[in-house]
Amino acid sequence: MGMTKKLFGAQLPTIHNKDGYSAYIRSLEEQYLQTLLTNTLGNTFYADQNQMMEEAHELHHEIAKQNPQFMAKALVFARNEGFMRMQPLFGLAILSLYRPDLFAAVFMQVVRIPSDLSDFLTILKSMGRGEGGRAVKRQVNRFLTNITEYWALKYNGRGRGYSLGDVIATAHPKPIDLKQQALFRYLRGHEVNKALLPQIEAVEKLKQAQTEAEQIEWIHAGKLPYETVTSAIRPTKAIWEALLYQMPVFALLRHLQALTRAGVFADSDHLDYAVSRLTDRHALQKTKILPFQFARAFEQVEHPVLRDALREAVDLTFDNLPELGEKTAIFLDISGSMRGDYLQIGSVFALALYKKTKGNSTFWLFDTNVEDANPSRHDSILSQAAKIQSRGGTDTGAPVRRLTREGKHVEQIIIITDEQQNSGSPFYRDLLKYRSAVNPDVKAFIVDIAPYRHAMVPPQDEKTFYIYGWSDTVLSYIAQTIQGYDAMVEKVNALSL
Repeated sequence: MGMTKKLFGAQLPTIHNKDGYSAYIRSLEEQYLQTLLTNTLGNTFYADQNQMMEEAHELHHEIAKQNPQFMAKALVFARNEGFMRMQPLFGLAILSLYRPDLFAAVFMQVVRIPSDLSDFLTILKSMGRGEGGRAVKRQVNRFLTNITEYWALKYNGRGRGYSLGDVIATAHPKPIDLKQQALFRYLRGHEVNKALLPQIEAVEKLKQAQTEAEQIEWIHAGKLPYETVTSAIRPTKAIWEALLYQMPVFALLRHLQALTRAGVFADSDHLDYAVSRLTDRHALQKTKILPFQFARAFEQVEHPVLRDALREAVDLTFDNLPELGEKTAIFLDISGSMRGDYLQIGSVFALALYKKTKGNSTFWLFDTNVEDANPSRHDSILSQAAKIQSRGGTDTGAPVRRLTREGKHVEQIIIITDEQQNSGSPFYRDLLKYRSAVNPDVKAFIVDIAPYRHAMVPPQDEKTFYIYGWSDTVLSYIAQTIQGYDAMVEKVNALSL
């Protein structure tokens, strides 16, 4: 990709972005974090899915050769802090080739649920590695000893390649007691003593139930997951009502429309319960719901009370974000390449940051032009985010030039973008001019939510920090870095295996 040259103290770019515009390259470790935390293998404007997959494949191998220790830590970070799945699982499969010891150390922290295991084994098979050999089999057996009836009901047969029964048939795990032996046999499709497996027995009774009352009785008795119930019987309004009180928060969020269509929320008690769950601060902190998932639900749900609950939920999600200080400039890229998920999550991030400055920061939208977002401290994040629309090309330098023209003194600039400059002057050039003319100590935070491997600022700039990802934790890293804590790559390096 080339080396950056230096002239008169400034780093000159020698690579180009996806649109042919001059750009920089960041460190291998930073590029790897970016891929892990943003590459959902879709929604890219300037590259198709096959190209992004090929680039990710190359990067996984490159980091495995050069810095496998960082790779292992980054996989754990991306799965647990970034809430990503497929790229960490893909990286785990490649790590097993290079460093079986590190692979074993992080396996259980990356493969968290049965669908992770199914996808991991499918990836291995697609790489021509079969079931992966002894090193993989040992970790798979470790995972299988943690299988519960709940997981058996929820995930068996739902993987894209391997069901739990398939995995057990392949790995031949040794059960630790009679209950686990019965569970393994059940997953393999054999007859078992159902008395040892009360949840599974409840499913069988549910299928045989003659009345709605009996069905509800077995749903409650077995604490049956909604996926199992809806695949075993056709849910009525009363069945949905029973399921409502057993759904985790994320499942409730996903099924708001189905519950509404079934008429569940015509009953004020059911509606009040749903609202209390969606706005439960403790539950929201425990549940790994990405902010844009709230935004999607908000677009789909028409019930005014539920929409209000979703507004409150998102505000609560960011409630614990540390204060950023008033001398902050927030720039949100609204260009055409940001449309869809990128703009949706970018808008939520920008508005959450604005609220944390107590409304005293500068918040501008930009494409090739710049405009004041006119945000409100009091209106909800979701309501305001829904009004922000994408348009036009991208001039990442435009908001910084305006900042310089107006002589606005800020302590930090936060820009949320896919970094795809295609017109105007580069962000870095204008950042240096701002530092020269207004504030030489200004810090710049670039929140990059796209997986392109180019960058707007060279790594030698010690006052610029890159932060990648889709989860609400990326905003915490901005606040922590402002307060003197390590940037994202250093945080990953500090993890212990």
